[in-house]
Amino acid sequence: MLDTLNSLMGGFAIALQPGNLLFALLGSIVGTAVGVLPGIGPIAGIAILMPLTFKLDATGSIIMLSAIYYGAMYGGTITSVLINVPGEGASAVTCIDGYKMARKGRGGAALAIAAIGSFIGGTFATIVLVVAAPTLASVALHFGPPEFFALMILGLILLVSFAGESLLLGFISALLGLALSIPGSDIVNGTPRLTFGNIDLLDGISFVPVIMGLYGVTEILTSLDRRQEFFKTETIGSTTLTSDEIKASAMPIVRGSLLGTFFGLIPGIGTILPTVVSYAMEKRLASDPSRFGHGAIEGVAGPETTNNAYANAAMIPLFTLGIPASPTIAVLLGAFMMNGLTPGPFLFRDKPDFVWAVIASLYIGNLILLILNLPLVSIWVRLLRIPYSILFPAVLALTVVGAYVTRNSVLDVWLVIAFGIFGYLARKIDFPVAPMAFTLILGPLTENSLRQALSMSDGDIAILARGPLSASILGICALAVIWPLVRMVMRRLRPA
Repeated sequence: MLDTLNSLMGGFAIALQPGNLLFALLGSIVGTAVGVLPGIGPIAGIAILMPLTFKLDATGSIIMLSAIYYGAMYGGTITSVLINVPGEGASAVTCIDGYKMARKGRGGAALAIAAIGSFIGGTFATIVLVVAAPTLASVALHFGPPEFFALMILGLILLVSFAGESLLLGFISALLGLALSIPGSDIVNGTPRLTFGNIDLLDGISFVPVIMGLYGVTEILTSLDRRQEFFKTETIGSTTLTSDEIKASAMPIVRGSLLGTFFGLIPGIGTILPTVVSYAMEKRLASDPSRFGHGAIEGVAGPETTNNAYANAAMIPLFTLGIPASPTIAVLLGAFMMNGLTPGPFLFRDKPDFVWAVIASLYIGNLILLILNLPLVSIWVRLLRIPYSILFPAVLALTVVGAYVTRNSVLDVWLVIAFGIFGYLARKIDFPVAPMAFTLILGPLTENSLRQALSMSDGDIAILARGPLSASILGICALAVIWPLVRMVMRRLRPA
């Protein structure tokens, strides 16, 4: 332990050098801006900005790209809260209660608790990286395809929490999302599947234009329908948290730190599932679940803490095993390789100064984000004062451009429009769209895990429940399905 602390102190000495400190600052600012831009997200942001770091040394390059990564993870919160448009996929969950808080005049409080939760979650995950990275990362080695499949099923079941009052409509919405995940190329043999001869569909239906349409365009159309200002200045409110809000957010932040760190250790989970599970868990544990979806601060604190804890914890498998835990980390892995570095156990032995400098920069970057964003919360909230005539076309343009630049596909522009209209009509009839949006991203992960598991067992489906981990997770899935039904029966049998 003493050797670890000495190595970390040496890393701080390197990370606090003026040049590396500047790279962390620039990365945090640019990353936040990338997160604010709807549809860009950390993956596209890092990929686009990576050439800017080619002339830097390896330490400065990775410090800056890492700062862009976790800066974008927080930046997506800003537009989710203020204009109901998630800057990146993981922030979509924040729209549910964060935007409702803004409409109630508590937008500043939502952004403040998101900044605090992100700092605490990110710092906790980084402490875990320092203290127990090799041991904890080895847990992920026990997760094979059957365990991944069980975990995906659990995530899909938890999506029912977004269904509102009707479980049937939520189930139908989730099935629609799974159906949308089918077109593309077969994940095993690569043959086209339901592409109808359209080359743009070979990569499948992108999550970005769907969620931009369902959340961004839908909100614009709904605002037009109301014939009122898109955002009113009286909804800004104070950026100071009340004692009740702090009390309500304390345990969600603790749980989010633990949950995000756990999911960050498991390669292939992605950024959506941790925030979905966090929101569902907070709703299940709440004394009054009906508050969720109507501006519950726990619905912001939990997922946002989980989000940044996951972002930092996802670095653990990368550093210790050389395994990218998410698509964004895979882009960072490419940056490592371009700098002549191979992540994994040998990196600690061969390049200890580099490793500990980057780890130390994670602490520094999270502190920079807190220092920058808490004072800037009031500036972000002032976006609500922008006149409707200016903000309306700006949001629409950012939504369309954000969807287009991800794949440079005109099809994605049409998808934004189509799902914007669909979301508008769905809101008219109270049809939940959140399950559809999130199962679209979880669908391919679930299919991939299932196909891999069945390939391992020559088609024997029993492999899905043969291991203790997969069997335990599937048991939790069964309880998650049965318990709400039991509660419903008990309520009906209870005497008036």
